[in-house]
Amino acid sequence: MPCYRAAATVAAAVESVRGQTALPLELIVVDDASEDATPEVLAQLQRTSGKDWMKVIRLASNRGAASARNIAWKHARGDWIAFLDADDTWHPRKIELQHAFMAAHPEIAICGHRSTQSSRAAPFDEVTAPKASYPSPVSFLLRNPFITPSVMLRRDLPQRFVDGRRYMEDHLLWMSIVLAGARAAILEVPLASIHKASYGEAGLSAQLWEMEKGELDNYRQLRRAGLISAPAAAALQLFSLAKFAKRLAVVNLRRG
Repeated sequence: MPCYRAAATVAAAVESVRGQTALPLELIVVDDASEDATPEVLAQLQRTSGKDWMKVIRLASNRGAASARNIAWKHARGDWIAFLDADDTWHPRKIELQHAFMAAHPEIAICGHRSTQSSRAAPFDEVTAPKASYPSPVSFLLRNPFITPSVMLRRDLPQRFVDGRRYMEDHLLWMSIVLAGARAAILEVPLASIHKASYGEAGLSAQLWEMEKGELDNYRQLRRAGLISAPAAAALQLFSLAKFAKRLAVVNLRRG
């Protein structure tokens, strides 16, 4: 869990992990040099949760969520890694259901699931064992099928987030994984709740043009790595710009 200036939200995120029906082996929180009360809140949560289970790593300078996740990944001891942002929450059965699926399907390297967009007070619905779908590598190129708090992946995968990257770094990682030949799955059930809009509101997602530049650069990075061809990269960049124009129109309508 990367954590930056999250004093008002991180307790709910941690409680959603601690309240899992199948408790994870550990929770690793990386405080990305927060300047608010986040360190004090984390210290209190760690006292309540136990230092053996909740580990807190504090960075001396702000390095961004990608670097924070890589640091936590390096320190993780389990066979699977799951991500959660400090302003979102998990369904109580998220780990139980997703871990059971991954354990039963060792051919799957990365798995996401559906999510809801809701207020912090909204309760989760009851869920049952979910059906799975299997997105193709091409579908990953056209859109990001996973929000980061939905992802569980194998710890031993060689790919990582690009250190220091602050926009669209998650999509680049997912694409790099599946284009290298790994299989992916999506559980068709909402097991996470996101408490802000996908774009156009507070946080990094408000930086629409920065996000767009990040996506355009993702395709350049994939081309340089030999994972897609130059014509494919050019076509995907044009498609991305068309999506950006649509997002901009939606945000302007909201503001109007």
